[in-house]
Amino acid sequence: MRKLKTIEDVLAELDEIIKISEEKNDPLGYFAVLYRRVTWKVKEGISLNQFDDGVRMEQLDIIFAKRYLDAYYNRSSGNISQSWEKAFALSRNYWPVILQHLLIGINAHINLDLGIAAAQVSRQRQMLHLEHDFNRINAILASLVEEVQQNMSSIWPPLKRILLKTGEYDNLLVDFSMRIARDGAWRFANTLAATPEKGWKECIAIRESRGGKIWFN
Repeated sequence: MRKLKTIEDVLAELDEIIKISEEKNDPLGYFAVLYRRVTWKVKEGISLNQFDDGVRMEQLDIIFAKRYLDAYYNRSSGNISQSWEKAFALSRNYWPVILQHLLIGINAHINLDLGIAAAQVSRQRQMLHLEHDFNRINAILASLVEEVQQNMSSIWPPLKRILLKTGEYDNLLVDFSMRIARDGAWRFANTLAATPEKGWKECIAIRESRGGKIWFN
């Protein structure tokens, strides 16, 4: 993996993962495609001055992405977070629908990695200054919901019928990947930022130990 200095470097790495996934018919590529769209929108937002601090937002994006990329490239080493280890294992052990692949990746990346990245880029004295931009990331994710769902439905038509039947076609991904994940990640970021750095390892371990409950905390 190349050294990440800019968002362009992140996009190039995601392009490589997508290319490899297409060649190998690897379902891990579903999350990489979604993540690339989000990253590109963040890049666009920075260029249009949509964030309070564009420089800080690029740093956050790079730190955030590096955690996913490190996990992806080291997934066979056994030296990755429990959340990503579970996500990668599920992709190998059975063939979930596309929506499940995305939610598995979101669980690992947003609920754990986003909080860590936010705490790293903005220590406790600056966390309140970050909140506005942090929430803007959620707005970017929300703006992609309809596009992602429509694309998934075209690939797997039963998904559209299922979502329409449950009455949650427009809101399913919003509820999971945006509101619940965002709020949990923000609380975790504040907890971590308020913790002395020597205690971060333990704090992160506690977060991971929640396992499946991480969605709602």
